[in-house]
Amino acid sequence: MNYIKIIRDLREDNDLTQEQVAKYLGTSQTMYARYERGANELPIRHLISLCRLYNVSSDYILGINKK
Repeated sequence: MNYIKIIRDLREDNDLTQEQVAKYLGTSQTMYARYERGANELPIRHLISLCRLYNVSSDYILGINKK
């Protein structure tokens, strides 16, 4: 569950709100907040979209690779 902290940190480092990221993903702010809290698992399609948004690898978001 390392990705929970990583997706929050990436969002904050890019000065984005949960609402902005949720809109990019095509979901609600409430659902995105649930991903950041760990209440819901992040769907693969959203993982891919976040990789594109932040220009990072899925390994980075999943905590496998620190680069």
